[in-house]
Amino acid sequence: MTNSYALHVPDLHLDPEPLDPSQVVSGDPRVTGKVLWESADGRELRGVWQITPGVVTDTEADELFVVLSGRATVEIADGPTLEVGPGDLARLHAGDRTVWTVHETLRKVYTITLGAED
Repeated sequence: MTNSYALHVPDLHLDPEPLDPSQVVSGDPRVTGKVLWESADGRELRGVWQITPGVVTDTEADELFVVLSGRATVEIADGPTLEVGPGDLARLHAGDRTVWTVHETLRKVYTITLGAED
């Protein structure tokens, strides 16, 4: 059996994911996603994630992602403000405190490393 595959990510069905109400600053954002691969120790994740318009806060994991569709402004406390849209690649460091202002439903493909030390 092989682990190789190809997916058409824009049409991929995503499952609802809980969003802690304390993270919502404004609007009614909804989150969906799908983990496509997880390492045996659970520290490496690869998947697809989507959020509808609104403003939310988060504390980030070590993540590299590419935006497929939508637009957002990601403000990093004590750091830069990132404007991301289709085709953009972004890197978030573990512990970054962020505010996501999602202007258009954003779908991204990500890889996350939990417990990463930089």
